[in-house]
Amino acid sequence: MTVSPDVEPDREKVFHTLVEVITEILPAVPADRVSGHLRLADLGADSVDRVEIVMGVLDRLGLDAPMAAFATVPDLDAMADLLTDLLTRPLADPPREGSKP
Repeated sequence: MTVSPDVEPDREKVFHTLVEVITEILPAVPADRVSGHLRLADLGADSVDRVEIVMGVLDRLGLDAPMAAFATVPDLDAMADLLTDLLTRPLADPPREGSKP
């Protein structure tokens, strides 16, 4: 995904998207219960739920990132920060054919 240079991703919007996906995957969790200091496990998400949440947020934001990037995220605030950072990073040039990684 590329982001227009004049459009700065809004962390609040990223967090709102995260909350939307969480409440869709975990319908028993009301949106007002989701706060930045919590972990997905604190909200009752099992490992499958956590994967679905991360993949859902990445999809909504138009991002492609490895799941491993989220393995050490301590809480939802850190996840929103990481997602916002991923939105602002320039895309790396694809490797040229025949070049070494």
